[in-house]
Amino acid sequence: MILKTFDSSYVLLKIKKQNICLFYGENLGMMDEFKEDLTLENKDTKIIKVEQDEILKNINNFFNEILNMSLFEKKKAFFIYHADDKILSFLEEIEPSLDQNKIYLFSGILNKNSKLRSYFEKSKKYSALPCYQDDDLAIKKIISNKLKDYQGLNNENINIIAMSCNKDRMKLNNEINKIVNCFLDKKIETVKLENLLNTNINEDLNELRDAILEGNKVKTNKMLSETIIQDEKNILYLQMINQRINKISEIINLSLDTSIDQAVSSIKPPIFWKDKKNITLQAKKLDKGKIREINEKTYDIELKIKSNSFVNQGILMKKLLIDICNLTNS
Repeated sequence: MILKTFDSSYVLLKIKKQNICLFYGENLGMMDEFKEDLTLENKDTKIIKVEQDEILKNINNFFNEILNMSLFEKKKAFFIYHADDKILSFLEEIEPSLDQNKIYLFSGILNKNSKLRSYFEKSKKYSALPCYQDDDLAIKKIISNKLKDYQGLNNENINIIAMSCNKDRMKLNNEINKIVNCFLDKKIETVKLENLLNTNINEDLNELRDAILEGNKVKTNKMLSETIIQDEKNILYLQMINQRINKISEIINLSLDTSIDQAVSSIKPPIFWKDKKNITLQAKKLDKGKIREINEKTYDIELKIKSNSFVNQGILMKKLLIDICNLTNS
């Protein structure tokens, strides 16, 4: 039978009473998660990890490993890596003797002509689980599930995390581990998140954003010719600019009773140390009137992008960035 799901708890429940299961596909990150889950599920079991080639070199030894059980020995679970059609005859022979022992097979991409894949997909006793590449929706669902207890997990931050892993489950798991270790209070801050994940796209945009909000025309023109602004990410770019503008607005309000420098140092949540110098300079260049005008411009561009699919987004975005830079200097 075929199990098509990304829900590991459902998969574990379905295969709990099965002696053999096949995992195959190109999504190594998903496969690694299943290996971890199966290890935890079989915590009272002796886990034996082995390559298929090692088994085929000495079938008799492996038969003995499976069949020889003492009164004091744990049940066994065999994780067989790089499985293909060559192991099928062995599985058919050993299957009646497995008793409480289990075999989990892990393969790469298996085409539809694969005898191993066909055997499990047609079986009524055992399961085949295809580990296909994740799409954007699957990646965002994983992020939402794994970080569901975190404050600040809004659409913007989910998009930032998704962009950083480029649909790679292994990289996504690494990024989530970074987030868990960084945000110990379970409160995600966007600026800190961007710096933590350190994606090239975000780094380029952050530098360009800082140049325009500091009114640096030379750097803005240079970066506009070097930075790739992708149409599908324009809404995210606008959100990142708006977030910085809103932070500067908070600083300006705080500075009414103190200085800009003191407001930057005292604002909560604290500003990431790498951004303090840039934000201080930007807050000194802007005022409430300029901030209001920038917000109006970004809102207008976002509305045009969302309501007109034929509009040239690249030209609109570049004009917006130049207009903000000129406004900052006015």
